[in-house]
Amino acid sequence: MIETRDLNRRALIRTAVAGTAVATGLAAAGRAAAAPAADRSGNGTFRWFGTSGWRIDVNGRTVLVDPYLTRYPTGLFTGAFDPATPLQADPDAIGPRIGKPETVLVTHTHWDHFNDVPHIAKTVAGVRVLGTLTAYHLALASGVPGGQAIPVKGGEYLDFGDYTVEVIAALHSRNAAYSLAFPGVRVAQPPAPQTIADLPEGDTLAYQVTIAGGPKVFFMGGSDFVGRNLTGLAPDVAMVALPSGGVVHDFTARLLTALDHPRVVVPVHWDNFETPLHNPPAVAASDKAKLDAFVAAIHQASPRARVLMPEYDTPYTF
Repeated sequence: MIETRDLNRRALIRTAVAGTAVATGLAAAGRAAAAPAADRSGNGTFRWFGTSGWRIDVNGRTVLVDPYLTRYPTGLFTGAFDPATPLQADPDAIGPRIGKPETVLVTHTHWDHFNDVPHIAKTVAGVRVLGTLTAYHLALASGVPGGQAIPVKGGEYLDFGDYTVEVIAALHSRNAAYSLAFPGVRVAQPPAPQTIADLPEGDTLAYQVTIAGGPKVFFMGGSDFVGRNLTGLAPDVAMVALPSGGVVHDFTARLLTALDHPRVVVPVHWDNFETPLHNPPAVAASDKAKLDAFVAAIHQASPRARVLMPEYDTPYTF
């Protein structure tokens, strides 16, 4: 059964690469920010930011995952993709939605995951940014204070009191040519990034956030994984990225089996992330069939799972 509200990726780059609506979205974000940030039940509150982005609130504390809110056009969805698109961050799109985060988890450093992270880290006092060594070096290059950027590589199990974070080494999506856009890592601090091409993949991580007294929730930002690295996680909820190029063998069944068949599966990274954040989320025509096939594959692999199709800025508890 597909659910859109109960219980309160698309491909990052296509193979071709080898204010009413705004007011509505911001009003919803404003309500979320104005409301009590915590869910005192111990479950935490989860809000989707589109792509693989999330806001988690637990006991007055906020965690962000891949918060990309500026959502500017690069030509990706119109067949005119421009790698020289300048980086930009929109404070009006970011500020009302993020609250006062203390932790930001970055899965990888492509622009639709990392773009807004430096702005957040420089405007929210003391926020810590966890990510790969590439994320660390790009953060420093973007002016983030060194004490706020924390490199991780997978295997870390970090205790923050109200929640824990397990870091899992993962893989990025592959397009139909078995490749990916902007590959590479940054092993030293580069010049300040200026364009989206200056943000390479930089290795990919996944995260499992466990709320004290509440659910274990798995987050991925790319549609590939190392099965052995998922053994024993057994999340209650899995935010799973839409498979991109169709070249990863038996992606959905292997993933859900490795995760021990979570009771709730939430497809992410299927929306057109170059459109404003307002509901219903926009799906590119070329991705609609992929999304339908993905949902069907989830049902086939995990028939007991509830499939939640998220909406933007909507609080969910699990």
